Amino acid sequence: MNNKDLPGLYIHVPFCKTKCPYCDFYSITDDSLIESWLDGVQQEVLIYNKEGFSVFDTLYLGGGTPSLLDEHGFERLIGILRDGFSFVPDAEVTIEMNPDDVTPSLLACYKALGINRLSLGVQSLQEEELRFLQRRHTAVAAERAIEIIKSSGFHNFGIDLMYGFYGQTRKSWSDTLNRVLAWEPVHLSCYQLTLSEGTPFGRMVSEGTLHKITEEQERRFFTHTSHFLRDRGFIHYEISNFARGKGYCAQHNMKYWQRVPYLGLGPAAHSFRDNVRWWNSRSAEDYCRLLREGRRPVAGREELSSDEIRLEKLLLGFRTEDGVDIDDIVGQSYGREALARLTSSGVVRIEGKRVLPTLGGYLIADRLPIMFFS
Repeated sequence: MNNKDLPGLYIHVPFCKTKCPYCDFYSITDDSLIESWLDGVQQEVLIYNKEGFSVFDTLYLGGGTPSLLDEHGFERLIGILRDGFSFVPDAEVTIEMNPDDVTPSLLACYKALGINRLSLGVQSLQEEELRFLQRRHTAVAAERAIEIIKSSGFHNFGIDLMYGFYGQTRKSWSDTLNRVLAWEPVHLSCYQLTLSEGTPFGRMVSEGTLHKITEEQERRFFTHTSHFLRDRGFIHYEISNFARGKGYCAQHNMKYWQRVPYLGLGPAAHSFRDNVRWWNSRSAEDYCRLLREGRRPVAGREELSSDEIRLEKLLLGFRTEDGVDIDDIVGQSYGREALARLTSSGVVRIEGKRVLPTLGGYLIADRLPIMFFS
């Protein structure tokens, strides 16, 4: 088994100091459950170690806010994972950080425990936009955090940014990008603000107190971002992700898009193996209680049919520059017809046995797969 076939390991750290009004990821602000959560992760490790999950080549600590863990908590977490699992020598080990949590001592702790990749949640370098997004850091604090990361010797670091929300201008967005690029990150994740139902922002949209930008404005922001970063040496390897080169693509996240097995531990974490998906309870209290009782915290499971597998390959593949295998498209006459039509319109292009999305294809990536089904 080579590294490309090895599964990735994801740990969901569900704790945050505050909840952002747009965030749809599961998190809680009660950190009194940290020790119980660590106990739960330890039990999950024991369960899956007995079921063939043993060696990983990526580890991703996401949340929530993983950098909220103090050094003792973090050392215990890494100890649990390394006692129960093995990692290849060149494993990519990523942690998400909030700028307010970045300190030289915490970074030294990370480095000593094998963290080799950082993902910093900056979102914007405009003070008004940060206040609108209700982030707990300022632009000054964000840049100070990046400076500490650079001086601590972390070369492989990425920055998460957000765009496409009411009140933001292309000028302010370009200014944020320029200021971020001055720090020479090797990876950028640029997410368009999603106003999900159930979030405070989503409810504000329903009430009419928060406005969405138009689809045309969304399109302009997206294409501007892609051109801006590609002109400055980045590859646009996934709809929302850019890297300085292939070597800096997020190897863990690539597993999701390439349908490589992965194991998720923690409340609300998802897993995938042998065309089966399962997910944990979206409650830290239930997660901890079930594992204390010797029960699995799995809340749901699905085994994909052949049609679902094919559709998923297209849904995930068209999100990336690597596209999809042509054999997953041309098996039926309507697939060949759709491919000819989309190629002539410039939405996709064919390179060898791969069907690759163009920038126009990225814009309709969520609709492209349906065009290959009757």
